[in-house]
Amino acid sequence: MELTDRKKRVLRAIVETYINTAEPVGSKAIAQLAGLDVSAATIRNEMADLTEMGLLEQPHTSAGRVPSAAGYRLYVNELMGQHQLTLQETERINRALNLKMEELDRVIDQAGKVLSQISDYPVFSIAAGPERVTVKRYDLLMGEKGAFIVVVMTDTSVVKNKIIRVPGELSETQLQLLSAVLNSSFVGLELAEMLEALEKMEAHSAPGAFEMISLVVDFAMEILEEQSRKTVHTAGITHLLEHPEYHSLDKAKPLMTYLSEESEASKLPVALDGGRNMNILIGPENVNEALKDTSVVMASYDIGDNMRGVIGVVGPTRMDYAKVTARLSYFADSLTRMFGKGELPSGDGDGQAQE
Repeated sequence: MELTDRKKRVLRAIVETYINTAEPVGSKAIAQLAGLDVSAATIRNEMADLTEMGLLEQPHTSAGRVPSAAGYRLYVNELMGQHQLTLQETERINRALNLKMEELDRVIDQAGKVLSQISDYPVFSIAAGPERVTVKRYDLLMGEKGAFIVVVMTDTSVVKNKIIRVPGELSETQLQLLSAVLNSSFVGLELAEMLEALEKMEAHSAPGAFEMISLVVDFAMEILEEQSRKTVHTAGITHLLEHPEYHSLDKAKPLMTYLSEESEASKLPVALDGGRNMNILIGPENVNEALKDTSVVMASYDIGDNMRGVIGVVGPTRMDYAKVTARLSYFADSLTRMFGKGELPSGDGDGQAQE
């Protein structure tokens, strides 16, 4: 039995109605929904044919029909329309995809606070993004008149979206061509490479087309810049005042100001010499003027996804280095295991957690 266009429209209407209501679908409802200028009796005949073909089923004695597995398969393969994500849907997906990064941020912040409390020194914690971040894919979705939604995914699985507004009308064909250009010319590139590719494209692109390309690529470059930026947290800055070296506010203020200002704190040393997991910089070994009379002890940890972090203690040069390094080592090991395996260390290693 041939599956005519009318049968396809009836089947599609039944599947989509059943998806929404979870109730067997009758002929009257389909006559209204399918946009067919035919009687309910004709619809019943079509439904009977679809049932005979194994595409619909009649549960018990109900007059309505529900799709069979074969009916769903035909719907998915041939009849299902393409769903256009709304801005609200893309934002909801992005929130879910970015939850891991938000949790990472909270864990690092909390770790710094705890370490500061048990060490009585200021602590800084830094999450450094991967050395190389690129765009993996662009998805463009038609929006309201004169606008479209661009969704950018990086190779680190970060997803961001933005509404791009353009003068005049924008057709689906134009949007597909723009998507093809972006996905062929602006993926797998670092920030500097992307800028270079954009400059080259300007020379041989129509002004209107280049304007749209530039708007999307500018957004992608903002994302790459954001991902490569260091996230810095500081905790326990006022602990400095508990140490004799900093009882004088004149002595303490420059260091406290340095640690409290994000732009300055981002300059804290994070390099670990020779690939070591632990490093100690004492007094003048700290190149920054604000740190020249202090010691900085830092340990690195593995976040995963090609990301590394550093957690460090800042204090007077007379700090108890053995105790500080033991605690830092334990914290770094804990963070590595949490991010890598979702577990904490057993604490039976070298006795690092002991007082």
